[in-house]
Amino acid sequence: MSLELISLDQIQEIAHQYGYWAIFAGILIENTGIPIPGETITLVGGFLAGSGELDYWAVLGTAIVGAVLGDSFGYWIGYYGGWPLLTRVGQLFRMQESQLIGLRQRFAENAAKAVFLGRFIALLRIFAGPLAGIARMPYLKFLLCNLAGATLWASVMVSLSYFVGRLVPLEQLIGWAAQFAFLALGLMMAWIGLSYWLEQRSALPIEQQD
Repeated sequence: MSLELISLDQIQEIAHQYGYWAIFAGILIENTGIPIPGETITLVGGFLAGSGELDYWAVLGTAIVGAVLGDSFGYWIGYYGGWPLLTRVGQLFRMQESQLIGLRQRFAENAAKAVFLGRFIALLRIFAGPLAGIARMPYLKFLLCNLAGATLWASVMVSLSYFVGRLVPLEQLIGWAAQFAFLALGLMMAWIGLSYWLEQRSALPIEQQD
């Protein structure tokens, strides 16, 4: 997920110029909660490793460390300042605080899954860390899920562009990754909606369920 404020050519130029630092900074900033194209930068890093310009293991390690640190920063931002900001945003959409508390509780119940798998889902990759902080997920549990998720995600992204990038154009790989992320977002939203509907239906009297 990115704001498309920077082209792929510009990202490649930055990666050529700054190498591992570009990968580290890109994914760290995105995972902190700022929507820049961190996934694209990671894919570019794997592609450059496949072409021999960078080292595969160094790119992988850099992406993992950047993702873990970025999500940790996002967690503490959400922990200390996220709830007041969320309540103000909720007021703009005329949401009562009780509704926001319910949403926070719902996220807390699924926080471990969200942090572990969130990097594969559009938007959630950016906001999983701050949301985990807002939900007061225990930091040690968050860190373990964060590290495991970052390792899995970085391994898939870097390996994908490292190996498949020799056969498929980089632009196509990035397009596939974006399509998968938005498909995962759609499936997640459908699952949340279905779960909410079933929960509301089960709360109705039996005669009203027919």
